[in-house]
Amino acid sequence: MGETVIPLADLRYAAPVPAIPALAIPATGLLSDALGRPLRDLRISVTDRCNFRCSYCMPKEVFDRDYVFLPQTSLLSFEEITRLARLFVAHGVQKIRLTGGEPLLRKGLESLIAMLAGLRTPEGAPLDITLTTNGSVLARKAKALAAAGLQRVTVSLDGLDDAIFRRMNDVDFPVADVLAGIEAAHAAGLGPIKVNMVVKRGTNQQEIVPMARYFREQFDGRIVLRFIEYMDVGASNGWRMDEVLPSAEVLKLLQAEWPLEPLDPTVTGETAERWRYADGRGEIGLISSVTQAFCSDCNRARLSTEGKLFLCLFATRGHDLRTLLRNGASDADITSALAAVWAGRDDRYSELRAAQPADATAAGERRVEMHYIGG
Repeated sequence: MGETVIPLADLRYAAPVPAIPALAIPATGLLSDALGRPLRDLRISVTDRCNFRCSYCMPKEVFDRDYVFLPQTSLLSFEEITRLARLFVAHGVQKIRLTGGEPLLRKGLESLIAMLAGLRTPEGAPLDITLTTNGSVLARKAKALAAAGLQRVTVSLDGLDDAIFRRMNDVDFPVADVLAGIEAAHAAGLGPIKVNMVVKRGTNQQEIVPMARYFREQFDGRIVLRFIEYMDVGASNGWRMDEVLPSAEVLKLLQAEWPLEPLDPTVTGETAERWRYADGRGEIGLISSVTQAFCSDCNRARLSTEGKLFLCLFATRGHDLRTLLRNGASDADITSALAAVWAGRDDRYSELRAAQPADATAAGERRVEMHYIGG
C-alpha cells in the first residue's frame, strides 16, 4: 500500500479538523457567535496565486520564484466549494465574495460562479455574489463573468500615476490596463463597482485626491471609491504603524476639495464608513481597520483555497473542513461542525490590537497571509 505524501505547502497553516458534535445542530439561518454576531458573509479564496507582488500583501522578497504555492490537488474543487457554500447559506450566509490571491487566475472560474448563482437562501432569495480582483485580466473576462451570474466586482487600484502604480504592484503592470478592466466591468453591468485603494503613508497618499477626482468625473459617481488603511495582515509585509495614514486624515484631504455628507450603513456589519458628495456625484468609503475597529458587528467567515475556515482576517489558526469533505462526512455532520465552530467564535483582534505583541511570531503563532484567505 503506497504512502500518502502531504505537500509541504499544505502544512503552512496547520489546522485541526472540527469535531462533529454528538448531538446534531440543525441549520436555522439564525446562527450567532459567542459575542452575538450572526454569520452573513462568506469570503472564499479560490487560489493563493497572484500575478502582482504588492508590498502590503505579497512582497517580492518573500513571494519570489522559489516560493512554494499550494499544489492543484490541495485546492478545493468547485463542487466542494459549492457544497460548503450551500451549508453556510443554510446557516444564514447571504453574501459570497470570491477572492484570492487573484481569483481570475483560477481556471474555469465562470463555472464556479454559475454553480454558486444557483444557490438560494432558506427564504428562497438569490445570493449576493461578488468578486475582488486586481483588474489585470478583467477587460477580457468581464462579459463571461456577468453571463455566469456574477453581480458585482471590487477592483484593487492603489493609484492613477503609472509610475507609482507600477512600483506598488512591483511587476511593472500598467495602470491603463486596470482602468480598461473597470470600463469593461461597467459596460458588462457588473455593478455597482467598488474600487479599493490601500493608502500607505510615504508611498501613495498623493494619489488620494486624483483618484477621487477621476472616478467622480469619469463615471459621474457611479463607482464607489474606498480608501483602506494599511493593515497588519500576515507577517510578511513589514507593517509599521507610522506607515498607516488614518482615515480621518484621508477625509480631511477630500473635504478640502469637495463638501461631503455622512451616509448610514447599507447593511449591518459593513466595513466602510460611507460619505456622499454634497452635489450628489457619488460617494466614497473609508475602511479604518487600524484606527477604528469594527469587530463588534463583524459577520464574516473566510474559507481558504484548500478548505480551512478562518474566523478573522488576523487569525493564526483555521479549521480544516477539507478533511471532513474528503473523509465522507455527511451534510448534517458538517452543518453541525460549522455551527459549533461559529458558536465558539470570540475573535476581535482589531479591538485588542494595542495589547497584541508587535510581531505575531513573538507569541508563537504566525498570522495567516492576506493572499491566502483574501482581504
